Amino acid sequence: MHFLLRNMFRPWSSDARLDGKTVIITGANTGIGKETAIDLAKRGARIIMACRDTEKADAALKEVKDASGNQDVVTSRLDLADSKSIREFAENINKEEKQVNILINNAGVMVCPYGKTADGFEMQLGVNHMGHFLLTYLLLDLIKRSTPARIINVSSMAHQWGTINLEDINSEKNYDKQKAYSQSKLANILFTRSLAKKLEGSGVTAYALHPGVVQTELWRHLNKFQQAAMWVAKPFTKTSVQGAQTSIYCAVAPELETESGKYYSDCTPAKCSQAAMDDEVAQRLWELSCKMLSITWE
Repeated sequence: MHFLLRNMFRPWSSDARLDGKTVIITGANTGIGKETAIDLAKRGARIIMACRDTEKADAALKEVKDASGNQDVVTSRLDLADSKSIREFAENINKEEKQVNILINNAGVMVCPYGKTADGFEMQLGVNHMGHFLLTYLLLDLIKRSTPARIINVSSMAHQWGTINLEDINSEKNYDKQKAYSQSKLANILFTRSLAKKLEGSGVTAYALHPGVVQTELWRHLNKFQQAAMWVAKPFTKTSVQGAQTSIYCAVAPELETESGKYYSDCTPAKCSQAAMDDEVAQRLWELSCKMLSITWE
């Protein structure tokens, strides 16, 4: 049994280096974001940890530097629940950084009580999809000048239970926190597919992934019954280090340089739901996202 689990979750290994590359990771102060930061810093990359909570970010910064032995790691404040904060963050990056070779849209909220972002979006959709959609849009010119470059969207197998409700995207008519979470994770994959198409031939590739069922702070909003179920399932869940492996794989695996728009799990291509391959819904979601964010994405 232990042998089976050990093999199921064995870390992906590659000696690929990232010297001279710049990586932005959202939500890098905890969980798989922090482990991803440590791994990529060990490979010699300049790491920008984009975090909402500056106090937690500063503590994590020290950890990442100490664990990786790389001092070229910085934090920058980014609140994905507020487009003003996203624009300020992107403006600073565009002004101060020569390049961004890898953008990892990792931050997320999970099954939280109903709430809205500063811009009036349902919180899970707003942070998990809209915030990253806007961030990617604002950084894309710089990313295109940094080719070969990669954009990685951390989704979830929960997308399989999701549908995109274009008529009530903010779940205002009725709110089910699981459904809203699944919708936001489905949106991540649809965004990746559309983005990959738009970036064809640009030298920028895009990937979506399921990190696995990871023991993280995201569990805090689960009800008692769900938490008990998670406790029972704990031997089959991943640590943050194990959960970070597919993000790392998508960021560095040389063989992915010619791939784009696909979905990965356990460091291999994975099947996503039928809904996640619906290009018509993907396009409508893209247009709606642009409209809600008041942007024109050429």
